[in-house]
Amino acid sequence: MRKIIREAMEAGIELRRACLESLDEPLLKAAETMVTCLKGGGKILVCGNGGSAADAQHFAGELVNRFEMNRPGLAAVAMTHDASVITSIANDFSFDDIFSRQVEALGREGDLLLAISTSGDSANVIKAADAAQRIGMKTVALTGRDGGLLGKHSNVSVHLNIAHKSTPRVQEMHITSLHIICSLVDEMMFGQGS
Repeated sequence: MRKIIREAMEAGIELRRACLESLDEPLLKAAETMVTCLKGGGKILVCGNGGSAADAQHFAGELVNRFEMNRPGLAAVAMTHDASVITSIANDFSFDDIFSRQVEALGREGDLLLAISTSGDSANVIKAADAAQRIGMKTVALTGRDGGLLGKHSNVSVHLNIAHKSTPRVQEMHITSLHIICSLVDEMMFGQGS
C-alpha cells in the first residue's frame, strides 16, 4: 500500500517538474486571453465531462466568487451543472450536443470557451468548440495525453496540454493549471500593476 502512495506522489512530482518547462507560455497566454475577454465585457463558458466537469464548476466558482483576493465577481458559467438542461438536450438530441447547444444559447461573439478534456477526444467538448467558432468565440483547450482532436481544433487559440498517459496525473495538473490561471487573471486585472 505504501508503494502505491509513493508511486503516485513521485509521478505527480515528476510531472510538475516537466510542466515547469512546458506550461509557462500557454498559462500566460490563456490568462491574457481570458482577461481580454472579461475586460471587453465577455464571459467565460466552461465545459468538461466527469472530473473535468468538476474542474469546470470549480474554475467558474473561483471567478464568479473569488480566488485569493477580494475583488469584483468575474463572468463565468460552468455548463456542467444544470441537470434539466443537460438531460433535455441529451434526450431530445444527443449527449454529444449537451455543451454545443448551451454555447449556442449563452455564447456571444467576444465570449470565450474553456474546453476541458483529459483525452482531448470528448465529442461533446469538440462540438462545443465548433459552436464557439461559429459564434466568433475564442477557445482555450485544456487536454492530456497527446491533446487529441481538441488540441488540433482550428478554433483553439491556446492549448494547455499535459502530455501524460495517466488520467489522475493529468487531472491533478489540470486543477493546478486552473488555479495558476486564477492567480494570473486576478493579478492582471486587480493586482498592483494593473
